[in-house]
Amino acid sequence: MKCSAHSLGLCLLLLATCYWPMAWGASIEELQASGHLRIGSSITPDTRIVPGQRVLLILEIATDTWFTGGTRIVIPEVPGLVILQTDQFASNASESREGQTWVIQRWTLDVFPQRAGDFTVEPIALQLQVNTGEADAKGELYSPRLQFSVAIPDSLAEAGQWVAAPAFTVTQTFDRSLDDLVAGDAFEQQVVFEASDVLAMMLPSYAVDRQAGLAAYPAPPELDNSANRGQAQARRSVKVSYVVEQPGQYRLPARDYYWWNTELGELALLSLPETRIDVAAVGVPSKSDSVAALFTPRLLLVYSISLIALTVVLRLAYIYGSRLPWAKTSVQLTALFRRWRSLLKPALATQLNPGSSAED
Repeated sequence: MKCSAHSLGLCLLLLATCYWPMAWGASIEELQASGHLRIGSSITPDTRIVPGQRVLLILEIATDTWFTGGTRIVIPEVPGLVILQTDQFASNASESREGQTWVIQRWTLDVFPQRAGDFTVEPIALQLQVNTGEADAKGELYSPRLQFSVAIPDSLAEAGQWVAAPAFTVTQTFDRSLDDLVAGDAFEQQVVFEASDVLAMMLPSYAVDRQAGLAAYPAPPELDNSANRGQAQARRSVKVSYVVEQPGQYRLPARDYYWWNTELGELALLSLPETRIDVAAVGVPSKSDSVAALFTPRLLLVYSISLIALTVVLRLAYIYGSRLPWAKTSVQLTALFRRWRSLLKPALATQLNPGSSAED
């Protein structure tokens, strides 16, 4: 079968009409309208979201040609939402759709709802540059509108504040032992909050408890945000320097922190225990000093001699007790006991002038 010149021209015209955007170039809007460029958006998770929880807003841009320039995202402002672009690069992929290869860019925005309620994210502006066959098309397109809801479960209603994350920990350490402190001593307390899928600025603060006699000097908190294999990690470190100004008993109160486990959908309570600090007055021995005083080298020698002497006496009494008169044995034991007591007396006189009139 042969085609006439007229029919051949008609066929070429139809082919050119079908592929004209790719052959002659087109605007970015025309590429989207003709189906050569597609933009989608989604929220994950899309249910059971609580305030403070990280939500991923995913933008997917696909074309059956290729991208010739970087994509710029204009972050929208939505009351009650904190929207951040923490990833500076897209996740690139390719897939076959209806027998044709498509190039795909997936961008992820972090969304943190600050309250309960219904939210609408209006279309997000995307500045794109795509090849059309013989030229590049540049322009601005918009993603579809998104809507989602945030609610507070009954178990969180009385919590007040919480951390919504898959993992959350709080620890407390001191740079020295808190035993045997005296006025003038100093020590440092460090409290560390760590969580995943949150920002460091959203972790709890640590309020310093002011007490007379124990001066506290908190340093500005150290905030750190990092990412490991797509999972965000946050760390907030608080350091407080204390100076003991006077003797007494002090307490760093216990602290409770609520954690909403986003993986299990359950509420947990993390606590820092109360810390008790006993500061002795200068010249007053502490408990450890009193115990140590019982085991000085001089007293250990006295204890050893006394034990040996007592062992000898008991041995002699066992051997010769039936031969010696009891009175004589009693006199010897009494003298030995007095000698043992004299060894326990302090080496220095208890008064400056023993035997003087000042004793009266």
